[in-house]
Amino acid sequence: MSNKKAVIALGGNAITLPDVEDSVTNQFANTRKALRGVLSLVAEGYQIVITHGNGPQVGNALLRVEAATGKAPELPLGICVADTEGGMGYMIEQSLLNVMYDAGIVRDVVTLVTQALVDKNDPAISNPTKYIGQFYSAEQAEKFRVNRGWSMKEDGQRGWRRVVASPTPIGLVGSSIIRKLVDENVIVVAAGGGGIPVFTDEHGWLEGIDAVIDKDLVSAVVAKDIGADTLLILTAVEQVAINFGKPNQENLTAVHLDEIRELFEQGHFPVGSMGPKIRAAMKFIEEGGQQAIITSFELAAEAVTGSAGTRIIA
Repeated sequence: MSNKKAVIALGGNAITLPDVEDSVTNQFANTRKALRGVLSLVAEGYQIVITHGNGPQVGNALLRVEAATGKAPELPLGICVADTEGGMGYMIEQSLLNVMYDAGIVRDVVTLVTQALVDKNDPAISNPTKYIGQFYSAEQAEKFRVNRGWSMKEDGQRGWRRVVASPTPIGLVGSSIIRKLVDENVIVVAAGGGGIPVFTDEHGWLEGIDAVIDKDLVSAVVAKDIGADTLLILTAVEQVAINFGKPNQENLTAVHLDEIRELFEQGHFPVGSMGPKIRAAMKFIEEGGQQAIITSFELAAEAVTGSAGTRIIA
């Protein structure tokens, strides 16, 4: 058993690839491929929590809810997040057990459907900005706004979509259980899709809220809770870059916290792509983490040893 702890945040393209049919068979194949990059960390004895996104999957779940209108009870967004946490956790858990089996590694893996705490007074709750679900015409959007009370916004030139709140996670329900399992060398899959957003009411009860939480930000919370040394954010690119896509693009290798904060404030990392990952990395380092690494799935092991990816340090 190692005393090295890491939270590994799998991006949405770990399971669903663009321009590839989003079948369950393909999702399993993509998951197994993505986890091969994690395998070397498992072999080195890292104590690990795996988090993951769920954007395409929760969108599909909402589409099924809409298709079943009038035929089955409507499921709120929180239940859809919980359902995808369980289903995707099953895929990740089984896929990791299979690739460990092939490598001759024996370790327990468990999936926890996780509730993420938010502040009920978070300003983001009254200002929904996170696009979810399908595209609609202006007429359909108005119908959903009136009949279902949805907030709708135009998403570029492709049509209108539902928008929901994306509050900042402040803690996890059951974080002590996650840490206990990790300390027992169990690999834990937790806080999938950012976790199910909940708040504490005036009676001390937990209540769900129709919102989504950024999975990178909740990964930073998980990392702090388990005392992780490393937050490893796996995505589609090998390194973070400034002036991305321009002739003067510059890839970043090792960056201090103050430097990355200055670049963030200059607007180099858009909200819809690298921004949340940089925010999560900064939050983790600010709260005592040793290193946050952003890289591709294939280079996970190399990035941890310092030969690939972008490393953010205090």
